[in-house]
Amino acid sequence: MTSLNHESLRLYTSQDGYTLVAEGEKGQTLAIDRRSNTISVTAGASAPAKFDKELVVFGLFGIITLLKSDYLIVITKRTQVARVLETPIYSATDFSVFPIDRSSTVALLGNPDEAYLLGLVKAHLFSAPFYFTYGGYDVTSRLQTQTTPGKALWESADDRFFWNKHLQRRLIDMTTASSDQDCSKFILPVMFGFLNIQSATINGRDVLFGLVSRRNRFRAGTRYFSRGIDRDGNVSNFNETEQILLLDSQAVGEKQQHGAQVRGDVRFAYVQTRGSVPIYWAEINNLRYKPDLKIMDLSSTTESLARHFDSQVALYGDQYLVNLVNKSGYEKPVKEAYERALDSLRNPRVHYTYFDFHHECKGLRFDRVSVLIDSLDEELHQQAYYYHDTTSSPTRPQLTQTSVVRTNCMDCLDRTNVVQSALGKWVLNNQLRQAGVLSVKESIEEHADFLSLFRGIWADNADVVSRAYSGTGALKTDYTRTGKRSKEGALQDGVNSVIRYIKNNFLDGPRQDAYDLVSGAWVPRVGQETSLRDERDSITRYAPYLLLVALSFLFLTLLAPSLINDYFISTRKLTLISLLVGAVALNHILNNGVDYVAWPRLVVLDEVLAYSGKGFESGRRGRPVRVLSEAKRGAKKDASRKDSVLPTLGQTTTKLD
Repeated sequence: MTSLNHESLRLYTSQDGYTLVAEGEKGQTLAIDRRSNTISVTAGASAPAKFDKELVVFGLFGIITLLKSDYLIVITKRTQVARVLETPIYSATDFSVFPIDRSSTVALLGNPDEAYLLGLVKAHLFSAPFYFTYGGYDVTSRLQTQTTPGKALWESADDRFFWNKHLQRRLIDMTTASSDQDCSKFILPVMFGFLNIQSATINGRDVLFGLVSRRNRFRAGTRYFSRGIDRDGNVSNFNETEQILLLDSQAVGEKQQHGAQVRGDVRFAYVQTRGSVPIYWAEINNLRYKPDLKIMDLSSTTESLARHFDSQVALYGDQYLVNLVNKSGYEKPVKEAYERALDSLRNPRVHYTYFDFHHECKGLRFDRVSVLIDSLDEELHQQAYYYHDTTSSPTRPQLTQTSVVRTNCMDCLDRTNVVQSALGKWVLNNQLRQAGVLSVKESIEEHADFLSLFRGIWADNADVVSRAYSGTGALKTDYTRTGKRSKEGALQDGVNSVIRYIKNNFLDGPRQDAYDLVSGAWVPRVGQETSLRDERDSITRYAPYLLLVALSFLFLTLLAPSLINDYFISTRKLTLISLLVGAVALNHILNNGVDYVAWPRLVVLDEVLAYSGKGFESGRRGRPVRVLSEAKRGAKKDASRKDSVLPTLGQTTTKLD
């Protein structure tokens, strides 16, 4: 494998600058002057004469601008997780962040807003799974679209899955502006998602099998703070999942040498997508277990939907939509609004299928997803998959996938995982039969070891995709792992649901801010004056503490009544006072529930809260008139801001790099 990027760099730090040196025949030096905040690239490996510290780094993750300084982010540790088509694939496991401004760290972090933003960046770096290569196999692109050598790695990367592109913008701009300042070998595209490719043996044939799930950087976010579509046609929680099967060609009667590295002469791949229901909708957290559901019937819905599917058709071909949203109860309005939008779209290349998951699979019969697959049998055979035997045709694949199944439920997590893994198994059986690994009537169900590997990888994929969006592992993964629903799995689902409630209400605001900051949905400027502090009124801020004090005194009256009677007041009076204070505090908290949710501070959602036009709303619990009127005033005041989330209320939008 020929590396297109520098694989190892020496970083020299000093008070005046940072110098990244790539050694070797085609060595280069990238220098960042901290005095002027300028970057330059020169040929050859030129270490500075004076420096304070030297360390080895394995890639430049990017440069991010905050309020007081720009920051250099480098990858300091990596782990090889797989080898595909003779290309090592790495996971980034440790990072270092260096301020470019020469002010002391104490001075920079003395600003609470700067400290908050820098904390977001670091939390994101150390919580997300990042994968990269230095050339050869491109981890951001599916096998069917891998480009031939010639372009720089960053130029051939799939723009949607080039997660750190916003952070690489300065180097990209330098490279495209001047041929003398070509930073291409320093620009490392990183993919955020899931990757697990393992070796296995089926009927004496060694294979590589695995999954790659790529998370879209456009409209990235968390479960309740990022739903639906935006005006550019991007949807929340969009993931492309590619199932990969690699093996070596084998002549008739030839025996394979077991344990040898699989070259991947014969390549199979199958791609599925998932993404939020592509209409304007939201769920408003208010401390209740079920948030308020809001559907915004905007005049631009059809236009946004058209942009979404025009893009998807251009990328993948015909779209076979599988909608798993419930047809009754809480989810029903989402299903109906989606179907109305599709009816108005009238795109002949968009094909809709509704599958009543909870009805068809009631009694934990998730195997009945086969009913859905049977109904799509003709379409799946027409769709095919990617197949390329390079020994008989070095450059042209024998088969290409001509369309894609796009699956969604409400979160595009748990039900979606069950359906996608079932489709993956159906396709894999066909691929293994075509390769001659399985006989015509044979399936992977008859190979226990490989079936366990298959299920484990799909379940791990479900957990990783779920953690990025909801904060916990996926539900129903006991079925994905074992093919059976269990009491232990149901109990774990209950635990995960409680953890999701806590995280989605009280912890996801900063996570959403981190997504917005790193992806470029919110861009600060050095020297910009802003306030990210708590601006709630005193009563709202202190009500939880009053409730806690009241509960503490109630427990005290139960644990030590004689002590209270002897040294304070009668337990009866203290109990009554505690109950009264606790009731008032609890009533205020419940009536103002939205004020206690950890909302994002960067790209605020006031417009969604304030929307009262056409559409559907399940309720306005925890949102007093005061909150709604303030949200409306804020939406009107900021109608032209760049981070407007609704096209009818804001005239412009932040265009990501």
